[in-house]
Order: sequence, then structure tokens, then C-alpha cells
Amino acid sequence: MARREPTCYNLVAIGGPIVGPGNAASVMNILSHWFPLGWKHYLAGGFTIGLGVTLLFVLTGLVGGISTTFSAVWSFFTRFHFFRQERFVATRSWRMAYAMGLILGAAVFVATLGHGQVEITGLPWWQLLVGGVIVGFGTRMANGCTSGHGICGLASLQIPSLLAVLTFLATAILTAHAVHALGGL
Repeated sequence: MARREPTCYNLVAIGGPIVGPGNAASVMNILSHWFPLGWKHYLAGGFTIGLGVTLLFVLTGLVGGISTTFSAVWSFFTRFHFFRQERFVATRSWRMAYAMGLILGAAVFVATLGHGQVEITGLPWWQLLVGGVIVGFGTRMANGCTSGHGICGLASLQIPSLLAVLTFLATAILTAHAVHALGGL
């Protein structure tokens, strides 16, 4: 029987353990399918994000979830009752600085390591709008966004965050397979 080469859909087609001294080329082949533009910058980004939220928590005791930051910043601009809750109004100043730091960090990356190249999506504006509304609705339902639960919630050993992350992953996997089966991306 011929030995099949691994693909991004077939993780154990190499016929043995994925990790081992003889399978380094196979692991690199799998990584090249998953990360066609390289994987080191993703690792560096994840490390930097983890370090940032860790420092924020250790130095100040504050949790840096971005969906709460979004709601708190809106408290500057609207009188809508939801955004005027004490938990948003009381934290909006440091959260505004936090949001500005995210924007500044992205600008510094583009100017330095990004070589001035900004990635632009090819999706139509209406798909971005619909996706944003769906994500915003889900974020409110889950009491936080995927990154907030995945980074801050799991790091602080919150069981609701673990359940939320498992739900997010299961939903994303099922949706990706359904879209692929229906001929989508």
C-alpha cells in the first residue's frame, strides 16, 4: 500500500507519530500547509499577547478583554443604558488607553516588521458588516469575545471561559466544514 503524503486535512496520513526525529520533514510539511506565509510571526504574536495580558493583570489586577473595552469606550459617546453601566464607565479611561495601545502596536508593526504593507481583505463590505453584527451579537451572548475568553478567561482558570472556548471551537469547525461542503471558501 502506498504511503500517502500529509495534507492539511489528513494529519496522521504519515503512518506513525506526527512528532519524532524521523518525521521532522513531515511536521514541516504540515506546518507549511497550515501556515503558507510562515508560522514564526504567529508564535511571536501569541507570545506577545500572552505577555501583555499577563503584565496588565500582574501589575494592575485588571483583565484586558477587548469586548469589554469596546463597550467601555462606547460609554464616552452614547447615553444608551447598556453602555452606561458602572463597570464600563468606571474603567473607560484605562480601557481607552488599552485600545489606543492596540492601534499603536499595529501601526508600529506595519511601519517596522510589516515593511509598510497593510493587509486588505477582498471581502465585500456587506459581508464584513453582517459578520460584524453576528460576532457582536455572539460576543454579548457569551459575555465576552473569543480572544477574551481564550486568553484572559482560560489564563485565570474560569470554567465559563473554558466552556465558551470549547463552544467557539466546535461551532467554528462545524461551520468551516459546512461551508466547505457547500462549495464555499
